[in-house]
Order: sequence, then structure tokens, then C-alpha cells
Amino acid sequence: MSEQDKSTTHFGYKTVEANEKEQMVASVFHSVAAKYDIMNDLMSFGIHRLWKRFTIDCSGVRKGQKVLDLAGGTGDLTAKFSRIVGETGQVVLADINDSMLKVGRDKLRNKGLGNNISYVQANAEALPFPDNHFDLITIAFGLRNVTDKDKALASMQRVLKPGGRLLVLEFSKPQHEIMNKLYDFYSFNILPKVGSLVAQDGDSYKYLAESIRMHPDQETLKGMMEQAGLEQVEYFNLTDGIVALHRGFKF
Repeated sequence: MSEQDKSTTHFGYKTVEANEKEQMVASVFHSVAAKYDIMNDLMSFGIHRLWKRFTIDCSGVRKGQKVLDLAGGTGDLTAKFSRIVGETGQVVLADINDSMLKVGRDKLRNKGLGNNISYVQANAEALPFPDNHFDLITIAFGLRNVTDKDKALASMQRVLKPGGRLLVLEFSKPQHEIMNKLYDFYSFNILPKVGSLVAQDGDSYKYLAESIRMHPDQETLKGMMEQAGLEQVEYFNLTDGIVALHRGFKF
């Protein structure tokens, strides 16, 4: 890739300057933070809870371990991991967006969680943690918003302990054409309308639909994770591949 190519990136279907995307994505999530949880339930008909439960089941996380919930948003995974790792463990909820972090922190504190949770505003491309630090890293529905995904995956690999696992839960490519067509119709005709009604922000949800289509498909993301140094990379298609969970190990 040439330097000229690296200077631009995708923001949904638009081509923008790479150094502008971070701020544009930030504006989207500042806008949707307050309604993020209710929109997740409406957008996925509640199925996102099953996707996240499967992610927990595949994590292999145990009591006393250190977990990084990256792009952790409003803290759904952090809440589960906090209970699993217990008082001797640690969970870091990290997000680049301070509005999302605040919503997540308030939500987790209201649940009585917090003794083993810390909150860090961090860019996935340059994680502010030591090498070989975490037993597990999860990034759920966040990687597609990162400007330089290769750089972010390398950063995650760096801070994983040997034997540690990276789980990437992300929207992906449906496996059957009829599902693809239904999904396209829903994403571009229904989703922005729901966003307008509930979050008073149809444009942000139009961007989110576009960003899903621009995200690497299952095999491409698998290759990117391997290129970043992760091994035994595999993926699981959920809901016909509308979402995929990728898992890779650092050895």
C-alpha cells in the first residue's frame, strides 16, 4: 500500500482523510452513547446478548486473570468478566470515546460492580499497557471503527501474555444470498428510521450500517490476525455470518 493510499480511509462509504476518521467516529458515538443499549436491543432483536454470551463461553477466562475489554462501550462483557475473574482478577474497560466510557462506568457501578474494574480511555492502535500483560482481550463491535486495523491488531498482540487469547466479535458477511438481501434491506431501510425515532440520529445509524459493509469479511480478518502474529486463528459464524467471532492465541 502506498503512502497516498494510507492517507485516506473509509468512513462508511465515504473516502476521508485518515487523520479525520477518528474524530468523525467519535462524533457518532458521542451522539448515540445515551441510547446505545436500547438501540442494541432494538437493532438485533435482543440477539446481541446471545452473541456476547457465546463470546464469554469461548473466552476460557478464569478466576484471577487479567482481561482487557477493548472498545468496551457500555460494559456488557466487562460485567460478566468482572464476576468470573473475581477479587483476585482485574478487568480493564477501555474505549476511545469518553461518552461511552462514562455510560459504561455508571451502568456498572449501578450494578454494584467496580472493585476489580478500571476504566481507561485508549486508542486501540497504541494501547497504553505493558507487553505481555493480559490473559484475554476482547473487542466487540469495535474493530470496524478503527482507522488502522492492522496496527490495532498488532498492538493487541503485543499486550497479550504468551498463551493469551484475542476474541474479535464483529459484524461480518452473511453466508447465504437470501440472508444477505434481507440484511441489506433491513440495514439501509429500517435501521436508520429506528435510529431517527429512538436516538434522534438516523445519520449515525446509516454510518454504522455502511461501516459493517466496509469491514473485512471472515477470511480476510482471519488473515489479518495471523499477520499480526496470532496463531490457531479460527472463526465462528453466528446468525448465518451476520456476526462472526474470531479467536486467536499468542504463543
